[in-house]
Amino acid sequence: MAGGRRLPGAGPDLPRGGPTIRRMVLGSRLRRLRLRRGVGLDAAAQAIRASVPKMSRLERGQGGCKERDIADLLTLYGVADLREREAYLALARGANTPGWWQQYGDLTPRWLEPYLGLEEGAALIRGYQAHRVPDLLQTPAYAAALARLTYPDDSANAVARRVDLLERRQQVLARPDGPRCWQLVDEGALRRSVGGPAVMREQIRHLIRLHGPEFPEIAVHVVPLATSAATALAGSVTLLRFAEADLPDIAYLEQLTGALYLDAPDDVERHRLAVDRLAAPVMERVSTEAFLRRLLHAT
Repeated sequence: MAGGRRLPGAGPDLPRGGPTIRRMVLGSRLRRLRLRRGVGLDAAAQAIRASVPKMSRLERGQGGCKERDIADLLTLYGVADLREREAYLALARGANTPGWWQQYGDLTPRWLEPYLGLEEGAALIRGYQAHRVPDLLQTPAYAAALARLTYPDDSANAVARRVDLLERRQQVLARPDGPRCWQLVDEGALRRSVGGPAVMREQIRHLIRLHGPEFPEIAVHVVPLATSAATALAGSVTLLRFAEADLPDIAYLEQLTGALYLDAPDDVERHRLAVDRLAAPVMERVSTEAFLRRLLHAT
């Protein structure tokens, strides 16, 4: 904003992504204001008639927030400028807007919902998948076959809705401001048949297309079975980085019945280094496209 200070939550400073990202950004900025004014967490909690744990969750971007509470905190922190206050309140309103994925709430476990919001707002999605093709790179047929394996009691309609949810997620890669997506896929995941030969051939062709120059923001590399560095990771991991300086990098580890969201710098760095060790032999020795074409002919 030429000639003036950029206000948080206004104009170019509006964080990309949906309510999950906005809650995190708002919480981080409120915490920074509180610390700058030397206000304790207990005093801030008292100002909004809340417990200290609730105030802590607000600053971590977990759960909704009331505009009245945000207004009271801004007063406590000495934010008097009306335009600046409105920018914070607009960010709070955005944080309370339901995410598009909530229409699939009957299919998505609660532990997955935060990830859907983080994925939508990420600037870089980087990861290693040990057992399946990464979600954002799956074809509809592969996704449907995987859903039937994972949720054998689902109706045909539920499977179709799971595929629809995935396709909605994949739209993030087509946005002009979409994230860079850099994925390592274990060779074993590509040799494991999901849905039969025809589905796998279609999936491999799709990966070949994504690997080409038409999709410069997407990188796909295959980790060969002979790479011992894969044993450093117990399973798959996704690393998320955001354009907003307020947000830390996050390592996401998904399991069958839950997920871990790691944002402590040491934890994230350890997983980043493990992925880097996997990437080194891949980049030096493996021609992913040639491998995929060989696999396609053998399938």
